[in-house]
Amino acid sequence: MFNTLYKKCLNLAAHKSSKYYLALVSFVESSFFPIPPDVMVIPMVISKKKDFIKIFFIATIFSVLGGLLGYFLGAFFFDIAVQIMSFYGYEDKLSELKYNLINSEGFYAWLGILFLAGFTPLPYKVFTIASGLISFNILIFILISLISRGLRFFMVSYLSYKFGDLFTKFMDKQGSKWFSSIGLLIVIIGIIIYLIFKSNV
Repeated sequence: MFNTLYKKCLNLAAHKSSKYYLALVSFVESSFFPIPPDVMVIPMVISKKKDFIKIFFIATIFSVLGGLLGYFLGAFFFDIAVQIMSFYGYEDKLSELKYNLINSEGFYAWLGILFLAGFTPLPYKVFTIASGLISFNILIFILISLISRGLRFFMVSYLSYKFGDLFTKFMDKQGSKWFSSIGLLIVIIGIIIYLIFKSNV
């Protein structure tokens, strides 16, 4: 099933209405669809280099809007939300997620987790739904989603624009490790800044 969906998304990237399909895939991927928009972003930028900023904006904005759909699924449609969480193997971690928000340390931990989910290969949709389930602050949710998704899709768009097929080959081999490493580095820097700020207060 995943291979079929993957190939379908690749075909949509070459369609004359590819930007509309990218918006759709970016939207649904943030709440339930298993194939990430990167599959379309990379070939679209390579074939339409002048549009790489537009492609980046489409993927980012509609991904965040899809994240809001995931948030509302978690907040108001518990049964559907749990089914999606179950599909991705996270249903048993709901109580742990709720526990993480009991104190301020848990709140900041969730910020880091949400950022990593938006930036790395972690299933972002699981954490958009979980954010709704645990009633996470929606404005902070939108802000973190914009930052993490924006950074991710800008990097993918820009590097596709700059390096073309070389970047495609690199992503096929090392993409997951690369994004995970950069995401963790950003979170670690954020933690260090937070600890420095906290010690000076």
